[in-house]
Amino acid sequence: MRVCVIGTGYVGLVTGACLAHIGHDVICVDNNEEKVKLMKSGQSPIYEPGLSEIMQSASKAGKLEFTTDIGAGVTHGEILFIAVGTPPLPTGESDTRYVEAVAKGIGNHLNGGYKVIVNKSTVPIGSGDWVRMIVLDGVAERQASLVGVGSGQDKQSKNDLQFDVVSNPEFLREGSAVYDTFNPDRIVLGSNNPKAIGLMKQLYQPIVSRDFAEDKSLSPVSVVVTDLSSAEMIKYAANAFLATKISFINEVANICDRVGADVTQVAKGIGLDSRIGSKFLQAGIGWGGSCFPKDVSALVHTADDYGYEAHLLKAAVSVNERQRIIAVEKLQQVLKILKGKTVGLLGLTFKPDTDDMRDAPSLNLIENLNRLGAKVKAYDPIVSQSGMRHGLTGVIVETDPERLADGCDALVLVTEWQQFCHLDYAKMGKLMHAPVMIDGRNFLDKEALEKIGFRYVGIGR
Repeated sequence: MRVCVIGTGYVGLVTGACLAHIGHDVICVDNNEEKVKLMKSGQSPIYEPGLSEIMQSASKAGKLEFTTDIGAGVTHGEILFIAVGTPPLPTGESDTRYVEAVAKGIGNHLNGGYKVIVNKSTVPIGSGDWVRMIVLDGVAERQASLVGVGSGQDKQSKNDLQFDVVSNPEFLREGSAVYDTFNPDRIVLGSNNPKAIGLMKQLYQPIVSRDFAEDKSLSPVSVVVTDLSSAEMIKYAANAFLATKISFINEVANICDRVGADVTQVAKGIGLDSRIGSKFLQAGIGWGGSCFPKDVSALVHTADDYGYEAHLLKAAVSVNERQRIIAVEKLQQVLKILKGKTVGLLGLTFKPDTDDMRDAPSLNLIENLNRLGAKVKAYDPIVSQSGMRHGLTGVIVETDPERLADGCDALVLVTEWQQFCHLDYAKMGKLMHAPVMIDGRNFLDKEALEKIGFRYVGIGR
């Protein structure tokens, strides 16, 4: 099938590359010329395991192209994905101006033949009908500009413009996005038109039948067909639930700290309950990234718009904000006065296997430690090697773990990069003023660290 993906962020680029990999003819559109040039050379502008290899193989096979020309993309695609960002506004609602610009651009360039316009961006509930309206505005704008150039032909082409809007939310985890595309838990399709749903099912059939899955013996992927608004709500509800689950176990961890219980054992005990499950029960210093904060805030804002106060969701946000400073409090308990002390952060990104710093807990840590007069250093496997320093003020980014440890009064494990399990902590401890480890993710081996002389402090342990 012919596919156009507009927007090449995490979602758009992964979606386009993976659809090309399974055999579709894909054109990815982005208005950033330098970014398009980079992608044409086979390089990914984001760090995502396996993505560059898929991009290169699909491009070599002639299945994947990149362009800044939205008209070429719209003309090419029978299925058009809108995959641009919807960042949060100060009010908590989503900024949909990029979606609006793309929808109008699609309308400006629609040609004859039936099209399916897919909302892949996370958009406010009710945006399906709104996107349809904007596309039609774009069509009308184009028609108005052609008045007098051949009205009969224009009228005919306008009558031929048939399209439907489908909501197809993404559930990709940064750092596992390629894997998640080929091994999804479910595919959600929101539309009231059977023709549009049929084309979307055809598009995803190789994934549904697990032709590219890691375990091909599994049952076919569930396809959930809903109306537009329900599909949009599924995305928000899923992320809000996961964020709330993390905030819940962090709340329990804080109580464990006070009563002498170990939250890792508590999480294991409740996680074995099939009604609860073990995932997202890892206590730590809170959730971040581009999705959870934005989606929970947007759902709270939507509830407010319709006269309902989402107390539980607001509490989940409040607990998470409080959790960001837990590591600072633990440092104060161990080191007492932080002014003049040196603290090293292991990890900067909001989660492992990504270069994403959006709303990362490390940023709050750096800000608070600076405010208290501490010198802050950090090492991150991606950030340290990439040279990225945008937005990183008040921190010295070191190039290796030993340089990080040198002269530190304490280390804080911020991001659970797998390689942090295998560092030479004995050597690092000798380089420190005092071997103290604040494990902000309960990720490291407590007994092993204590055996080599570290004072280990976890979350809720």
